[in-house]
Amino acid sequence: MSTGSTISDAIRAAKAKGNPAIIAYITAGFPQREGFAELLHQVADAADVVELGVPFSDPMADGTTIQRSSRVALDQGVSLRWILTFLTQMNPRPRAPYLLMSYLNPLLAYGIDKLPQAAAEAGISGFIVPDLPYEECAELRSALEAHGIALVQFVTPVTPIERVRLLAGNTSGFLYGVTMTGTTGKNVAVPQDVLDYFSNVQKISAAPVCAGFGIRSREQVAKMAPHVDGVIVGSALVEVIERGEDPGAFLRSLRA
Repeated sequence: MSTGSTISDAIRAAKAKGNPAIIAYITAGFPQREGFAELLHQVADAADVVELGVPFSDPMADGTTIQRSSRVALDQGVSLRWILTFLTQMNPRPRAPYLLMSYLNPLLAYGIDKLPQAAAEAGISGFIVPDLPYEECAELRSALEAHGIALVQFVTPVTPIERVRLLAGNTSGFLYGVTMTGTTGKNVAVPQDVLDYFSNVQKISAAPVCAGFGIRSREQVAKMAPHVDGVIVGSALVEVIERGEDPGAFLRSLRA
């Protein structure tokens, strides 16, 4: 099985049914470590791919919602080591493939030499590392690839076209297309030029193209549908969980 194929196959299978795949972001261990397995199953049963956030004290790309959830999880002792142990021991595991979204420091602290094997044992299909530029990712990328684990690359509406080609040619699992500059969580009215940007990225990328930052409604997903293979839903889902509402029902409501 090629690197990231579990993720890309799930995204393509969802897209083939007529809607973009739903990649659901939740902060690991939030809102409580106890009972998190049940929450993870609820999300995985309604989504096509799950993105598990590793809580971090200085999440530079995350808006206030995910910052809050990270602080709650950190206060309960949730760490990368806890997450890997939790997933390794989880039985049954989630239906959908799952990735870890982590800033670089927790990965370095754990040890790049030990991380891929531990991630494979935990059933992790990929990593998203927002503060790791492509030029500095060779060591981690090579280590993950040896275990069939994807490393997702990012592009944005201001990424030069030659760099889009570079990143699209070196991503695995999917290519993460950011809808805007700034942090997550803002309610985005997706303008036509951003839709055109995603259509152009789709033409370049052999990997599925998924849009993230600010996806909150069925209307947004429907508008994005002709231009992407999947959407990443994060802050809106975390807010649903904060309010004690049904995360599965919310995710299902995003599909046309």
